[in-house]
Amino acid sequence: MAFYLQLIVLTDKGRQNFDENPEWIREIDKIIELNGVKILTQYALLGQYDFVNIIEAPSDEVAAKLSLKLSAMGAFQPTTLAAIPLGSLIESLKKEKKRSW
Repeated sequence: MAFYLQLIVLTDKGRQNFDENPEWIREIDKIIELNGVKILTQYALLGQYDFVNIIEAPSDEVAAKLSLKLSAMGAFQPTTLAAIPLGSLIESLKKEKKRSW
């Protein structure tokens, strides 16, 4: 499984949905999980993005498909970034260094 940071901006439709029924966002969580993605944590943000989801998905393709599905709903503009655990990156760099000698 791979990790991703999903930065979410609500569209006008999304803000209206949220204003009319704040629990609406929980229904979207169910859709995310039905697509084979596990939500690890979520935060509401101040600033340029409205929410951040830290998710786990089986592949880049599944994460990309989810982003497209969320965009198609018209309530979100997601930006999905692959997230590499720091320990994994360090181990990969150590292995590469050993091979280069």
